[in-house]
Amino acid sequence: MLSVGAKGATLSQILHGLAFDLTSISLKDIHESFHHLLQMLNKRDSELHLSMGNALFIKENLKLLPKFLEDLKSQYDAEAFSTNFQNEEEAKKQINDYVEKHTNGKIVDLLKSVDKDSALVLVNYIYLRGTWEMPFDVEDTKEADFHVDEKTVVKVPMMTRLGMYSTFYDQDLSCTVVNMPYKGNASALLVIPNEGKMKRVQDAFTRAKLMEWGDSLGRSWGSAQLYVPRFSITSTLELKDILQGLGMTDMFSDHADLSGITGAPDLKISRALHQAVLSVDEKGTEAAGATAVEAVPMSIPPEIKADKPFLIVIYDKETRSTLFMGKIVDPTKK
Repeated sequence: MLSVGAKGATLSQILHGLAFDLTSISLKDIHESFHHLLQMLNKRDSELHLSMGNALFIKENLKLLPKFLEDLKSQYDAEAFSTNFQNEEEAKKQINDYVEKHTNGKIVDLLKSVDKDSALVLVNYIYLRGTWEMPFDVEDTKEADFHVDEKTVVKVPMMTRLGMYSTFYDQDLSCTVVNMPYKGNASALLVIPNEGKMKRVQDAFTRAKLMEWGDSLGRSWGSAQLYVPRFSITSTLELKDILQGLGMTDMFSDHADLSGITGAPDLKISRALHQAVLSVDEKGTEAAGATAVEAVPMSIPPEIKADKPFLIVIYDKETRSTLFMGKIVDPTKK
């Protein structure tokens, strides 16, 4: 999104950090591709509600260029707002209220404080409400042990369900992968490493690996008794270090060239934040009501237990885009 208003070395760093090569794809095509992807991900689905987006908050004495505002809205469906950072409480409330509204109240108080010297704050949000294709029965949820590590065991509400699942055991990484589809166009992957194998799995965690698992899961289908803890996690990321690690350094420094935003040569990013909240319960992600019954073979099914640290990936089935990705170490903590 910032590439709409970036120029020179700042633009080059953004594109390089995102692995784009302008010798093989034009900037226009990049913007159009992102626009198409966002349209597909944000499209209305009667079974699944996904809202994701970005917003810029810029100090009020800077005049936003009309072309930047037009391109921002048409290509990324994003918004930019004039903000009085000198009034720190007012600025904080403006930003937090915006995010809370666009995530149906799931993300509140994104910013704990605002620096009055801020010039530009970038906010990214994502909100998902979905229902499991085959929900768990609340009455089957029982307190059970979750092994945080070799020395720590906590009690958690453990959901369980006997049903038909796509499962796959990755011999190379020593982990079990389970596909849990939502109604609509999203699905969740549970990745449960064997004891002591979490780092190995994390180090190998790439888009290519996810695609490989997806292909393997498509060929594997059978009954299983699945155990998954009920949990809720909140992740707030200051993106500055992450983006700088990708080589996008100028945008945070006096070398920034974001003159396509205001026409002023001295604009730089003060903060870039991302927050996601993910709650998983018997009915799905967020609360929704549904019941279902399915036939399973009479033979004794294998048990798959997420009773130790595991990874969860929620992805869009049509585009194969990752929507949420998290690591559950202790389900009793948010």
